Amino acid sequence: MRRFAAVLLDMDGTLVDSDAAVERAWLAWAAEAGVAADQIIPHMHGNPASTTIRAVQPHLDPAGVRRAAARQLELQYGDLDDVVPIAGAARLLVTLKELDLPWAVVTSADRRLALARLGAAGIDPPLLVTVEDTPRGKPAPDPYLEAAARLGVPPGDCLVVEDSQPGLDAGRAAGATVATLRGLDGDLRLGDLGDLADLLTTAGQ
Repeated sequence: MRRFAAVLLDMDGTLVDSDAAVERAWLAWAAEAGVAADQIIPHMHGNPASTTIRAVQPHLDPAGVRRAAARQLELQYGDLDDVVPIAGAARLLVTLKELDLPWAVVTSADRRLALARLGAAGIDPPLLVTVEDTPRGKPAPDPYLEAAARLGVPPGDCLVVEDSQPGLDAGRAAGATVATLRGLDGDLRLGDLGDLADLLTTAGQ
C-alpha cells in the first residue's frame, strides 16, 4: 500500500448501500418494458441507465433509449427508504479527513439521484462527478479522468474504489490503482471500507 494523492469512490454499492432500491427500480422498469428479469439482472449494477437499456433493448433508437432511461430514473428518485452508508463508510470518511486526503464520489447516477442517495446516507462529498459530467460513462475512463482533473492530481496517483466490473474497468482504463469490494479482482481486495481506512492510515504514517 502506497500513498495516494486522492481517493475516488463509486457511490452505489461502494459508499452507499442502495442495492435494494436499485434492484427494485430495474425490476419494475423491466416489467413495464416487457424485459425478463433474468435479462436485466446481470446489467443492473455499475452501468449508466442508458448502457443497461441498450444491452437489453438493442432495437431502440437513441430517442427511445433516452425515454426509457428517463422512466427508469423516475422509478429510483423517490425510493430512498433503505438507503444507508455502506459498512465502514463512516470510519473511512473520518480517516480521509484526518489524513487531509482529497476525495470524490464518481457515479453512473445522474446528479439528482446521486444527491438524493448521498443525502439519505448523510454523506456530503467535496466533489461529485455524475454521468452528466462526461461524454462517456463507465466502463470508459472518462468519469475518473474528470474527477482527477478537477482535483488537480494525476490519475495514476489516484486510488479508485469500486464494487462492479464496469467501475473496475473504468478505473483501470484511467490508469488508477483500483481497490475492490465484493470479491472483484482489483489491485487491492477489501472486505469493507473499514479495511481501506486501516490501509490508508498505515500508508500515511
